[in-house]
Amino acid sequence: MSRIFGGITQMGYVVRDINAEMHRWIAQGVGPWFYVHDVETDYFTYRGSDSPMKMSVALANSGDVQIELIQPRNDAPSLYREFLDSGREGLQHIAYWTDNYQALYDKALALGYEVGHEGSIGGELGRFAYFDTEKTFGHIIEISDISGPKGQFFHYIREVAQTWDGSEPIRGEVDKLA
Repeated sequence: MSRIFGGITQMGYVVRDINAEMHRWIAQGVGPWFYVHDVETDYFTYRGSDSPMKMSVALANSGDVQIELIQPRNDAPSLYREFLDSGREGLQHIAYWTDNYQALYDKALALGYEVGHEGSIGGELGRFAYFDTEKTFGHIIEISDISGPKGQFFHYIREVAQTWDGSEPIRGEVDKLA
């Protein structure tokens, strides 16, 4: 438990082949996966500049922790692209979720954390920021606003995972991460 961010709620993996990675996790009994091929962001900035980053995302839960798989779909600047371009693949970030995003964001900045990239999915209550903590911790720290529809969707994913019987391991193309 972090006195700054709270409990870890998500582990994010940046991968080259999201389909293969979903199947690798399914073989370990983790699922079902909620897959979005073309995630639509409201905005996305990388190191303070707009970036036309495109990505696919798959989400599933293992107990209380959400597993996120991310595959960049273009060469636009992002911390995801940096990670893959450095020759790595796998765990890239841990995330903390909050109902009071702005207060946590401001606190992190006041403590000296620097934003590597940030954006929003599904409106003002879908904001996220990735703090560039890799040199300090070996991974990125993400904070994500769950006070709106995204939080409801994340709750639903967790509930479905609790009673998943192995059927429908990949739940098609979800419109957006709402």
